[in-house]
Formats: sequence, C-alpha cells, structure tokens
Amino acid sequence: MLAELIAWLNAADDAHPLIRAAMAHLHLVSIHPWADGNGRMSRSLQTLLIAREGVLAPEFSSIEAWLGRPGNTWEYYRELQRRGATYRPDQDVSGWIRFNLTAYHQQAQTVQHRMDQSAAVWELLAGFASDDGLDERVISALHDVAVGGRVRRTRYEQAEGLTLQQAQRDLRDLVTAGLLAPVGRTRARYYTEGPRFPGSALELARTPFTLIAPYLND
Repeated sequence: MLAELIAWLNAADDAHPLIRAAMAHLHLVSIHPWADGNGRMSRSLQTLLIAREGVLAPEFSSIEAWLGRPGNTWEYYRELQRRGATYRPDQDVSGWIRFNLTAYHQQAQTVQHRMDQSAAVWELLAGFASDDGLDERVISALHDVAVGGRVRRTRYEQAEGLTLQQAQRDLRDLVTAGLLAPVGRTRARYYTEGPRFPGSALELARTPFTLIAPYLND
C-alpha cells in the first residue's frame, strides 16, 4: 500500500492541491505503517504537498496551528475515527475534505485578520506619534508593545536600523514620557506599555476575533 501511495504521490493529478494534500494525509494515516507518529508524519506529508506547489508560508501550508485551537484537535481525531480502523479507499471522504478545507479557510481568515488589525493599530499609533511630536521611527516599538505585549531593545534596533546608542536613547525617552515601562535588567530587559500608552491602540490590538465556519449552511 505504501508503494501504491508513493506512486500516486509522484503521478500527475488534476485535483486541486489542497484536496490532494488532504487525501495524502488521509491515505497515509489510514495505512498506518508505523507503531507511533502516524498522525505527525501524515500532517507533514500534507504540508509537503502544499509546499511543492510553491506555498511555503507555514500559515498556509500547514494546519498545525489551526489544530492547536480549542476543540479542533478533538474534532480532528473524531473525524479520523469515522474512517474506521481499516483502510477503505472507496469510502465517502466528503466529511474529511470539508474538515480540511475549513482548516485552510480559517487559517487564511486568521492571517487576514492579523494583517488588518496590525495595519489599523499602526495607523492609530502613527496619528498618536504625530500629535505627540514623536519621531516616526518609534512607532515600530509602540506597535510591538500593542500587538505583542512587549518590545526588546535588540528588536527595535534591528527593525529601524539604529545604533545601540540610538535605540537605547529612544526607549529611554519613551519610558520618561510614560509610554513604555521597563521590565528586568541588562540583557533580559524588555518594555511593556506605560501609564500614558494610548489605550485605544491596546483595545484595538486585543479585540477578540471570531472565525467564520465557511460551510456552516451547506
């Protein structure tokens, strides 16, 4: 069966790459050739097939991040259990395909939301920096804090192409202005929001996002 699977993987196929990748996953996990690790290897094979089509970004080539969301791993194993303990290549796989297409779709939703949210937070902080008379380059440090909760001097320095002294001075000025608050000492130091950090940016960055089930009404 593995030889047949390998031949199928190497053969030309008109199926959509996402469908083919999902089926490769199902074929390998159903054959179950190893005592352990079949799920991991099958998901890796799925990622490989998508990557072979030129989609290398993990957000779009892998469903691992989506499986890590609450409830999705349980649903994954439930969907596999519906396939039974034996390999049945003639079974109805519509539920499996729907499950995987939902994963791909919601991964794309998540990436799109992050991009839109990040851009909106940046625009808000740019307006704040302009009104407050801040140098435009410090927006990246404020943005990291709003979106990621913290910023390190090394990241800010590299992001803006600054010298060590310039980055240290900028962050020190932001602390003095009450926009950032230092945590830790020396190399371990990072910065979080200070008492004057614009609350609207934090609220926007931390607004919950609800994924849409693309096949809910099908």
